[in-house]
Amino acid sequence: MTLPLIYHPCYSALALPERHRYPIGKYHALQQQLLALGVPDSEFHQPEAVRQHELSLVHCPDYIRKLCSGELDTKAMRRIGFPWSKELIQRSLTSMAGTRLCAELALQHGMALHLSGGYHHAFYDQGSGFCLFNDLAFAAKSMQQQGVKRLLIFDLDVHQGDGTARMLADEADIITCSVHCDKNFPYFKQQSDWDLALPANISEQDYLAEVEQALNCLLNWYQPELVLYDAGVDCHQQDELGHLQLSTKALLQRDRLVLGSCRQRQIPVAAVIGGGYQRNLKALTQLHLQLFKAAFELEANSIARKIET
Repeated sequence: MTLPLIYHPCYSALALPERHRYPIGKYHALQQQLLALGVPDSEFHQPEAVRQHELSLVHCPDYIRKLCSGELDTKAMRRIGFPWSKELIQRSLTSMAGTRLCAELALQHGMALHLSGGYHHAFYDQGSGFCLFNDLAFAAKSMQQQGVKRLLIFDLDVHQGDGTARMLADEADIITCSVHCDKNFPYFKQQSDWDLALPANISEQDYLAEVEQALNCLLNWYQPELVLYDAGVDCHQQDELGHLQLSTKALLQRDRLVLGSCRQRQIPVAAVIGGGYQRNLKALTQLHLQLFKAAFELEANSIARKIET
């Protein structure tokens, strides 16, 4: 079975100030590592940027216009965390298309992985926490337009998916779940359909047990036709912005659990790589690779054995 991977070179083609907190090079580094491991170039699908008006499906038209034209005020851009540039807008519009394409290909193939995405802090009319637009909400609503009735957004980034929760609060057929560290950004949390706010000192075993219980309950109760999975690695013990203490092995176990549970129930799953904040791109890339290792294992692909744990 083919495992579609979604990537665009513009994801890392963004000049940021020296020592900027965001590891913008990780997308290119991840794609290059996958190629070096033997993933054929033909497995990568390149999205075309969404048109601005398409984003009004989930975002305020006035916010879209001001952000894309560079008219958003300094305070609003500071809340986002990036200096404005045409390249920033282009990569954001392209990443939005990438998560939508990932969902479409997951429906066709059973599983697809996006080498970007997880911009869950963006709200209807404002951005926040390195997130301009909310790709998870956009992909979910787009799939509804294409006939998918029930979706689950299963967010395991260390930070609560506050924007996603707020934007989809009134969507009865899009279930939002956020499993995150309680004492972490954002300070003011929103209410997901299912929130698990975990203490920073939680053990790996307890973390995995909480994830498994939440996932099984949600899959059994709601029986979604598609799962959007945010596989953020900022819950790793070496992450500079996370406060959980998961090992690389635990990340792999987590991703195996999520992807395997969906596969067992024959529910398509579209995964995005989510957050991860280390200045050491080689180490950070290895953490994001655990999602791909878990996926390749399910596909019985020999590349899985080449990825270190």
